[in-house]
Amino acid sequence: MNESFFSLYDMLLEGISASEAVIDSRCGTWWTMVRTESRCGIAMTTPMDQRPPMFDSLEGLSLEKMAQAVKSWNLIEAGCGMAAINAYYNTSKRLAQLNAAEPFERYCTAGLDLRGKRIGVVGHMKMPDFVAQQAAQVLYLERNPKVGDYPDSACDYLLPECDIVLITGATLVNKTLPHLLELCKDSVTILAGPTVPMCPELLRCGIDRLAGLVITDQEGMLRQIEENTGCSPYAMGTPFLLKQEDFA
Repeated sequence: MNESFFSLYDMLLEGISASEAVIDSRCGTWWTMVRTESRCGIAMTTPMDQRPPMFDSLEGLSLEKMAQAVKSWNLIEAGCGMAAINAYYNTSKRLAQLNAAEPFERYCTAGLDLRGKRIGVVGHMKMPDFVAQQAAQVLYLERNPKVGDYPDSACDYLLPECDIVLITGATLVNKTLPHLLELCKDSVTILAGPTVPMCPELLRCGIDRLAGLVITDQEGMLRQIEENTGCSPYAMGTPFLLKQEDFA
């Protein structure tokens, strides 16, 4: 595979300088969590482990080392790598430094004029009601489609025709994001969801906005994973929004 495919991932990894040890990693049905003594990050679990893992064991790895697993084609392992990346980037300290906190009710579309726009949503993300009310059309594209959804194979045909595209951060784990960004090069593109890292450098990769979550209630998130409730993790943290125009 062309090495440029992983350039986005390499950029994320190059920004990590934390050698502290991972003390806990949990892979639940819905969410994967990685913790060190001072950090916590989550990513959506993608239950595909048909390929051999990159590491014989994740036990005892440093945060920096575990983060490399994001490039694994064993997607359960890749979820651990992405959670490690988020443990580094998605912290309360960075949230304050970047002044990025944004209420969930408007956090990914704040300030955008949605009137008459055709909006594509890759992944079943919960959106504020006003998005569908203002937009001319909202198209949902899903790997596991529900009634009314398009299958994700329709992305190549529909996304280039959309004005605004919201993409789930889980596409970082399953490796579809690089291609999706090519399809959306003429659209306003928002990477959204708890799997998204608070890394402004991503805004140079064809992404206009990053909307994710900083976990502040680690114990609550741990209980949710252990109980496999499938609930939204947003009650366990603070949403953030980074906009390209703020880093131009």
